[in-house]
Amino acid sequence: MTAQALQVAQVAQVTQVARVAQVAQVASRSRILTDGVERAPHRALLAALGLTHREMDQPFVGVATAWSELVPGHLHLRQVAEAVKAGIRLGGGTPFEFPVIGVCDGLAMNHPGMKYSLASRELIADSVEVMALAHALDALVLVPNCDKVVPGMLMAAVRLDLPTVVVSGGPMLAGRTPDGRAVDLNTVFEAVGAVKAGLLEAAELAELEESACPGCGSCAGMFTANSMNCLAEAIGLALPGNGTIPAVSAARLRLAKEAGLRVMDLVRAKGPTPRQVVTEGAVRNALAVDMALGCSTNTVLHLMAIAREAGVPMDLSWVEKASESVPQLCKLAPAGPHHLEDLDLAGGVQGVASVLLEAGLLDAGVTTVYGHPPGAGARVRVTGSVIRPVSNPYSRTGGLAVLRGSLAPQGSVVKQGAVDPEMQKRRGRAVCFDSEEAATEAILGGRVGPGQVVVIRYEGPRGGPGMREMLTPTSALVGMGLGKSVALVTDGRFSGATRGASIGHVCPEAAEGGPIALVRDGDEIDIDIPGRRLDLLVAPEVLERRRAEWKARETARGPGPGPGRRPGGYLGRYAAAVLSAAEGARLAEGDRPGEGGRP
Repeated sequence: MTAQALQVAQVAQVTQVARVAQVAQVASRSRILTDGVERAPHRALLAALGLTHREMDQPFVGVATAWSELVPGHLHLRQVAEAVKAGIRLGGGTPFEFPVIGVCDGLAMNHPGMKYSLASRELIADSVEVMALAHALDALVLVPNCDKVVPGMLMAAVRLDLPTVVVSGGPMLAGRTPDGRAVDLNTVFEAVGAVKAGLLEAAELAELEESACPGCGSCAGMFTANSMNCLAEAIGLALPGNGTIPAVSAARLRLAKEAGLRVMDLVRAKGPTPRQVVTEGAVRNALAVDMALGCSTNTVLHLMAIAREAGVPMDLSWVEKASESVPQLCKLAPAGPHHLEDLDLAGGVQGVASVLLEAGLLDAGVTTVYGHPPGAGARVRVTGSVIRPVSNPYSRTGGLAVLRGSLAPQGSVVKQGAVDPEMQKRRGRAVCFDSEEAATEAILGGRVGPGQVVVIRYEGPRGGPGMREMLTPTSALVGMGLGKSVALVTDGRFSGATRGASIGHVCPEAAEGGPIALVRDGDEIDIDIPGRRLDLLVAPEVLERRRAEWKARETARGPGPGPGRRPGGYLGRYAAAVLSAAEGARLAEGDRPGEGGRP
């Protein structure tokens, strides 16, 4: 080693030692485990973990990871967590990895297991709270990837208000067919309907099974998982690149190390903490990016739940305002041909945010864990169709729309950016089903025809319970060639992979006696997405008679929502406490603005 190189190495070593010493001085919460003679038993247990006294003196940083062998999007999270821990150690902290549960929505789809998906969001938030507070952690790095794990962890971050950075596992690459066509999981769901309709050979479906999901990561389109990972970046709790850097990229591991380093900067500076980040301006920024990207309808539920933890009074009117003011700049699968790797190359979430910031559509006064407003200093790296300018958007309004009317007095949500022009306004006759299974059987059995409006009810937060995602029936309609002639309306919800005139979150839900419970086969339903209306064209006096009959039927059946009985176990407790989709399908327990779980 040359004298100059030796001098550089010595300076770096001294700097690192000074940094570690500086960070050690700011460990505060964890001191309750390590300081004083009376904490000798605690130190003995920490020593049993292999910790040295120096490690005990450093800030304790929890690394919550949803790794499991059941979820393709989470299969690689141990590697991501190891990179996070390396960053924490480089920054002078002591990391502790701990697990949380996670449901794979694709594997849970179209059977009773999906009832647990949305309900798991609350368990995830609670489990992070328990681990962080029970072990007096000083800070957190949260490592989610799929569906409810991302919002569950974000809810916990805001509730606890400890220095926190989120780093997801990243999106799966799109699959490729032999002719070079980009495909994903939704392609397979739609292909099932095509096979049933005789439009695709079974051998072609078998080939698609092998190519659609090429490896680890959250499913490749702008589905719920990727939507929330992008919005974690937009709201300011995840570093730039979080939403779009592919799961298999080395850049994902570098981002994870940066997350570990950054959380130590936050510990040193005592913030910003999540409640300083997740303000009204930050939530509105997330909604603006949501509209520009054309994200999943599930983001409405999750942003409301996260905002509530922060004491931010978000409701559906915020979504309506954002939809009217922010244009849709991207058409990512299922709405268009592009996938997350394309968005990443074009500039990612920060590239989209830079366009919105320049147009005055983002709040530039917000605080983020990365030190600047979303989009500041970023640019669109690849010009073209992936990220369009505000002057030439895919749509003048946002990717989501809220519809109200006699069928949805408290609102409903549709991914309007994924609805074909001919289905934006549609009047049709209802064909009603009291469960997803019954609707799917009828659709695949050829008992649903052009011009009808499929009504699926008793699938709401309370009635399901759990507000199941219903990708199977929507994909079957598209695959069978009915996507441009059949609409679907439900008090349940849809996967972010859904496209077509699929209107969910109808409130009040059927189990609460909402108008959707009173619809009968043959009733006319009027859908007007541009006019933001969803109406049941039945005379009020007829509906009153039906309501009286519905009440009598429910009374005779006894306790339990909808056509079935309330289940036991966790789902039973969830059904008893859950609020409506118009309130984020969050639990009524702990409904205290601004209080959260931090003592």
